[in-house]
Amino acid sequence: MDSLVGQVAFLAPSLVVSLVVVALLLMANWVLLGRHPELGNEKKLPRQLTLLALTLIGFVVITFALPISDTARNQVITLVGVLFSGIVAFSSTTFVANFMAGIMLRMNQPFRTGDFIRVEDHFGRVSERGLFDTEIQSEHRALITLPNLYLVSRPVEVISKSGAIISSTLTLGYDVHYSRIESLLISAAKATDLKDPFVQVIELGNDAVTYRVSGLLIDVKSMLTTRSLLHRAMLDALHDGAVEIVSPTFVNQRRMDDHVKIVPGAGVRQSVEALSTPEDIIFDKAEKAEQQEAAQERLKKELQTLGETLSVANGDEKTKIESHIEQVKQQLDNVSELRERSKKEY
Repeated sequence: MDSLVGQVAFLAPSLVVSLVVVALLLMANWVLLGRHPELGNEKKLPRQLTLLALTLIGFVVITFALPISDTARNQVITLVGVLFSGIVAFSSTTFVANFMAGIMLRMNQPFRTGDFIRVEDHFGRVSERGLFDTEIQSEHRALITLPNLYLVSRPVEVISKSGAIISSTLTLGYDVHYSRIESLLISAAKATDLKDPFVQVIELGNDAVTYRVSGLLIDVKSMLTTRSLLHRAMLDALHDGAVEIVSPTFVNQRRMDDHVKIVPGAGVRQSVEALSTPEDIIFDKAEKAEQQEAAQERLKKELQTLGETLSVANGDEKTKIESHIEQVKQQLDNVSELRERSKKEY
């Protein structure tokens, strides 16, 4: 009996430490993950890594509390270190590299959700950013996943939200003076609501002159529609100006007089308001993701402001602020759930 009591007393400190560590880990799991079921994988991953680090620290604490010799304790810690190092060593180096690249992209923030980016042959709007990869929605509505290591190792072209240059290139014959072409193309760009349009003579070829008309587009979300409208306006302006776009490579076997020009007759032109905007369909996920992320940031800032106001409020005002905080928290939860639901729809 005395021997049993002695063993219990001998193991009691280590048992108490183990129970305390386990209880703290369970509490940390609830604080980081349990009470936030609305978090997506992107938000959960940093919390899961934090919980893993706390678990390793807890194991070390329990090891130091065990009633064993220092030599045995060092051997246990060394064994755990070797196992952990082996897991990291045998894991794919690309996995670790993508993780580090994701952290670098979070710190530098070269682009945000909803931005238009181009990486080599890939172009689209950012619909989701993760620690390991970034998802963009292409102009064909396809979802393209780009590893973060791929993004940090290549030049990334980001379309500025303050405006983008929209341009179009075409070749015309030497029979029309460039000043006339320039005025027609500038009028086409102005008809498309492009700001500060200009025309460049790109190349003097053997048979034709290459022109490029450009202008500043303020609303970059309508980039595809505006480019199409620019092409239509260019056709209208050149045809109305009796400029033959098919020259000089156009070959027709019909016998025609020299003064006859190949210009189509006037047709029914649609107003800009009557035209549909394909960006609403093409970049629907990226648009929703941008709006939801902006709503989350706005609600978080509002919560922070309300928290600061609550600390100095008294009486009925404090009660109203607390009620407002609960409403904002509910809105934030609803936005998070909506964002998770949107991810599952694709």
